[in-house]
Amino acid sequence: MASFETVVKILVVEDEAGLRDSIRDYFAEGGNVCETVGDYASALQKINMYRYDCILLDITLPNGSGLDILEALKANHHPDGVLIISAKNSLDDRLQGLDLGADDYLTKPFHLSELKARVMAIVRRKSFNGNREIVFNEITVDLLAKQVLVSGMPVKLTKKEYALLLYFIANKSKVISKNAIAEHLWGDEIDISDNFDFIYSHIKNLRKKLIDAGSGDYIQSAYGMGYKFTDH
Repeated sequence: MASFETVVKILVVEDEAGLRDSIRDYFAEGGNVCETVGDYASALQKINMYRYDCILLDITLPNGSGLDILEALKANHHPDGVLIISAKNSLDDRLQGLDLGADDYLTKPFHLSELKARVMAIVRRKSFNGNREIVFNEITVDLLAKQVLVSGMPVKLTKKEYALLLYFIANKSKVISKNAIAEHLWGDEIDISDNFDFIYSHIKNLRKKLIDAGSGDYIQSAYGMGYKFTDH
C-alpha cells in the first residue's frame, strides 16, 4: 500500500516569528512547499507573483491589514484558498473575513493538527469539489487513505510524483507550463534555476509507473509550452 501526505503549496502570512516557523516546519515535514512572510508589503509581493493552494493569513500585520491582502486577492480573481488565523475572536472580524471571501477562520491559539485539517479541507473543496476521493478513468486517489490505485491496484509513487499527479488531475485538459509545475512543487526557490530538466525526469518516472500499472498514457507534451493531462 502506498502512503502519502497530500502535498500542497502554502504561504504563511504571520508576524509572530515563533508561530510562523512552527507552522512552516510542521507542514514541511510532510513534504509540502511552505513559504513564509512576516509583514504586509512582503505578503502583497508574494500574492502578486505566485499562486498557492492555501494562504494562512493573519489579520494584524506590520504596516497593514491581512483583510486588505484578502481584498487584493479577490479583486484580482486569484483562486488561492484563504484561511484566516488571528488572535482576534470577535464576531465582526470573523464575519468581515468570511464576507471578503476567506474560506475559513481559525482563532489563536490552535493545535497544528487542526490547522492542517482545515487547510486540507480547503484544498479538497477548491481543487476537487470537496471530494475525498478523486477519480480519473482507471486512476483513483484516496486523499484520506493517502493511496493511489490504478484499476484497484496500489501504485508506489514518490512524494513529488504524487504531488505532480494531483496537480495534473486538478488541472486536467489544461496546458501547464514547466515553470508553473516547478513553482507549484518547489516554491519560489526555483527562481534560481535556469534549467527545468529535473521536471522532465519526474514526469517521465510518473508516466512510466502509471503505464506499467495499466493506466492509459495521459501525460502529453505540448511542444514549447509544457504538459497536459488528458484522455483525448
